[in-house]
Amino acid sequence: MKKIKIESFLEVYPSIKELPETIFSLMQSAIAARDKAYAPYSDFTVGAALLLDNGEVIAGSNQENASYPSGLCAERTAIYYAGATFPGVSIRSIAISAKSRIKPTLTPIPPCGACRQAIAEYEIKQGTPIALYFMGEEGEVVKSDSLENLLPLLFTSKYL
Repeated sequence: MKKIKIESFLEVYPSIKELPETIFSLMQSAIAARDKAYAPYSDFTVGAALLLDNGEVIAGSNQENASYPSGLCAERTAIYYAGATFPGVSIRSIAISAKSRIKPTLTPIPPCGACRQAIAEYEIKQGTPIALYFMGEEGEVVKSDSLENLLPLLFTSKYL
């Protein structure tokens, strides 16, 4: 038997105000999308905004359904729309903001597992890393240079 060590390196910004100007603007788009989320069951709203290589910004919010598996997360809403509207255009960065209507969300909230897998698919497909920035409703913002920092043992098509 042998052991392997997996390390991830993340950057933490004290607040949204400390972000680079382009990412600050992208996070503002994610917050605006979050405020448009349809979340009557969980009261947990999420917004995501993608910056594409062509300069376009695509936003998405979570959309719930009484049949929970039928809903869709903000990240996948935005990614799939970008893929359908701008096929072949790479995603540079994703900004994500999450907020609970029930209690304060003051710590950074990363993408769920299904969203991580969807982001991984696009990162692998485009052959370049996607920078992820995520936060709660306010407070610190975490940056990951690549999805692989959040999901180090990627499941990819090479296994199929």
